[in-house]
Amino acid sequence: MKVIRAMNFNILTIFPAFFESFVSHGIMRRAIEAGVITVHPMDIRDFAEGAHRVTDDRPYGGGAGMVMKPEPIAKAIAAAREKTAGGRVVLLSPQGRPFNQAIAGELASLPGLIFICGRYEGVDERIYPFIDDEISIGDFVLTGGEPAAMVIMDAVTRLLPGALGDESSAQKESFEDHLLEHAHYTRPPEFEGESVPDVLLSGNHGVIETWRLESSLMRTLVKRPDMLEGKILSAREKKALKQWRDTIERLVSS
Repeated sequence: MKVIRAMNFNILTIFPAFFESFVSHGIMRRAIEAGVITVHPMDIRDFAEGAHRVTDDRPYGGGAGMVMKPEPIAKAIAAAREKTAGGRVVLLSPQGRPFNQAIAGELASLPGLIFICGRYEGVDERIYPFIDDEISIGDFVLTGGEPAAMVIMDAVTRLLPGALGDESSAQKESFEDHLLEHAHYTRPPEFEGESVPDVLLSGNHGVIETWRLESSLMRTLVKRPDMLEGKILSAREKKALKQWRDTIERLVSS
């Protein structure tokens, strides 16, 4: 497949070697080899002054921990912007907007991303005018932004043309259309007394698609009912939910 453009990932970090294994395996490696993405870890220390290339210092006003200095980060951002025209500068922070599949799709439409991987207590507040976006991957604290950068890069790469062997895979995964993905089965046909549903062996693709839709709905209803809030149900989805309701009512009344 012809790739229209490559997504450029520039990662500003004090641990660039952190990403060596990440880009050497699986989808990330294949996407790089296919020219779908480029990945450039940039050492923030290279932009720090002095023999020791210091990138952090004690916070004004006292307190525990260290704060990342603004000058090296600002210089690193400027260098990264030269590599990626139009790239969005993203600070990875627990204070950012929560990352989800919709944001992954939004980022996948951009020409490139420049990630700032914070460390310690965070970055100097004066760096905020240099950033375009702030994203969190969850309500928890990491030692640094590097794992968060990997999570977002993986999610975004999967959405790029040419990244997956089957282009329809990304469109049928969890969180697309506010539904979890349907149940999956593979060989052997029987395991620990449990058999693969007959419908999946029928060869009737229309019936299989209906089963998969119902499986997605049931999984979402049981595991993540919050995802259904505000969702506009299709006629097929309404029909499936009505059948379940009627079945439950019969069981309760019997």
